[in-house]
Amino acid sequence: MTQHSNNVSSNNVGSDDFSGNRVSGSNAGSDNLDVVIVGGGAAGLNAALVLARARRRVALLDSGEPRNAPAVHMHGFLSRDGMPPADLRAAGRAEIERYGGDLIDGRVESVERIERLAGTVRGFVVRLAGGRALRARRIVMATGLRDELPAIPGVRERWGRDVLHCPYCHGYEVADQPIGVIADQPLALHQALLLRQWSHDVVYFAHGADVSADAREQLAARGIRVVEGQVGGLVVGDDDRLAGVGMADGRVVPRAAVFVPPRFIPNDALLTGLGCEKDAAGFVVTDASGRTSVPGVWAAGNVADPRAQVITAAGQGSAAAIALNGDLLEEDVDREVHDHRRALAVSP
Repeated sequence: MTQHSNNVSSNNVGSDDFSGNRVSGSNAGSDNLDVVIVGGGAAGLNAALVLARARRRVALLDSGEPRNAPAVHMHGFLSRDGMPPADLRAAGRAEIERYGGDLIDGRVESVERIERLAGTVRGFVVRLAGGRALRARRIVMATGLRDELPAIPGVRERWGRDVLHCPYCHGYEVADQPIGVIADQPLALHQALLLRQWSHDVVYFAHGADVSADAREQLAARGIRVVEGQVGGLVVGDDDRLAGVGMADGRVVPRAAVFVPPRFIPNDALLTGLGCEKDAAGFVVTDASGRTSVPGVWAAGNVADPRAQVITAAGQGSAAAIALNGDLLEEDVDREVHDHRRALAVSP
């Protein structure tokens, strides 16, 4: 996503925008909304569902590029264990539409703040590829992250099949099989020790990294073999299944599944373009509800929390929606009290 730097003044928006007046029925065709949610994964879908049920005017913008697209099934989601990720997305979209929420397929190019005097946030303009602009009182960013994988031949091609990243997501499915862990990231040591719970045959591929004496002792105590040297690529059998890990020196270590901890890169260009603060790990700072350092902007799911699984991201979307609705309520009440006092002042 590209964050444009052009500014938008309050003069670009009519005086009745961001009024918060709710209209019944679908939002279809309305570009003046209470909330725009960017991202159509579990976090964004659940935020949209809660807000639509709260009768807020909400639109969910989805570029159609889910992180878990390579995965055949998702796991660890109560009542949805084993469901294909695409089916969860389809079910969520249908539920949002049932409550009158808008679903807009497209890529967001920029999000810009509209300010009142003294820097008070009045709302946001969200611009999509193709030129359409949506105006909203609040924003939820649920744009996720991308997995940066090591440049090992075969890893990207088999990602989500027999090259995996999360033991809690996929460990049960490869239980009691020969498993390998490639040490491309520091998390690999923890993963190797953890995966011993699922298989008695775990191999730790050092991949050129230094393995400390303490780490070697832990691995040995868990019955995990260390293979030294650089990994050259993955070996695939005639049945299109992983057969082993090929070393740069020609050795092949038979394995049925390989875990590769990726480097997590948040899709946060829109958030940083708005000025949201980031922590030392490079992720946007939020409070427990997902509120960022920029007024009116919430973040939910992997864009702010790399550890969030599908069920966690969905919960974060719900929490953000409830907190955001409370924020809108305070604004609505303040405005209504002001209007009420004005009406009393002019009444005969």
